[in-house]
Amino acid sequence: MPINPDAVGSVGPENEITWTSKDSLLYALGVGAGATNPTGFELEFTTENTKDLVQKAFPTQVVVLGGGGGIDYGDFNLANLLHGEQSFTLHQTLPPAGSAVVRGKVAAMYDKGKAALVVLETHAQDTEGNPLWTTSAGLFIGGEGGWGGQRGPSSTWTLPERPADEIAGYDTRADQALLYRLNGDRNPLHSDPSFSALAGFDTPILHGLCTFGVTGRALLHTACDSDPDKFGSVGGRFKSPVLPGERLDIHLWHEGDQTLFQTRVGDRVVFDTGVFTRR
Repeated sequence: MPINPDAVGSVGPENEITWTSKDSLLYALGVGAGATNPTGFELEFTTENTKDLVQKAFPTQVVVLGGGGGIDYGDFNLANLLHGEQSFTLHQTLPPAGSAVVRGKVAAMYDKGKAALVVLETHAQDTEGNPLWTTSAGLFIGGEGGWGGQRGPSSTWTLPERPADEIAGYDTRADQALLYRLNGDRNPLHSDPSFSALAGFDTPILHGLCTFGVTGRALLHTACDSDPDKFGSVGGRFKSPVLPGERLDIHLWHEGDQTLFQTRVGDRVVFDTGVFTRR
C-alpha cells in the first residue's frame, strides 16, 4: 500500500538506547573535528584522557543516536525517499556517554502534489522522565502525493540583505564519508561507486547528516563560544548534495536571540533556511 495519512499521530514503542565515550569520539572525528589541528583544538571532543580537559560531545550527535523507529506509516519505494529537513532541540546538554528512553512519532504528513512530506519526531528522556532532546526529520517521498491533504506551512525564512556577520569554513576530507558511515548509516550511496552511479552521481556523496554535523560544529564554535551548554536548537533544509573533499562555508547572521545561517560550497547552497537558538 502507499503511505498512510491516517498514521499521523502514531507513536512507536519505547526503546532504551545507550552510547559510549568511544561513540562520541567517533562521531566527533566523523564530522571533521581535529582534522586540521589534531593536538591544539577540539581535544575535549576528540580525546577522553587529555590533561586538564573533560570529554564533551557535539550536540548534533543526537541525530545519529536513533531508537525512535517501529512506526508503520505505509509502504513505498525507498529509492524515492529524500531526507529534506532536519532539526532538533536540546533540553539538557548531551553527555559523552549515557542512556535514554526514546519513542518515535509520526508528527505530520503533507501533500506536495508529486511527493509527500512525512515529518518524524523522536522524543528522548532520562529514566526519571525528564526530557533530554527532541529531533525532527522531514522525509520527501516521491510519487506519494496527490491524496488531497494539506500542503503544510510555508517557510518564512528570508536571507538577510547584508553580508554575513561571520563565515566559518571547514574542509571535508576525501574519506569523510567512509569515516562518518561508522556512526551507523551504511547506505552504499556514500561508499560504493557503482551504487552512487545508479543514483546519478559520478562518485559517492557525503551524508546529509554529516554536512549537518559540520554545520553544527561551526555554530558551536561561533555562536556558543565552543560551550555545548549554550547549544539550544537548530534546523533547516537540505538543498544540494556535497562531495567528500569539498569545503563547507557556513554563513551566519546574528539576529537577536537567533542566528540565521546557510551552508555553502562555493556559491552553491547545500543547507538552507537555517535557524539556530542558544539555550
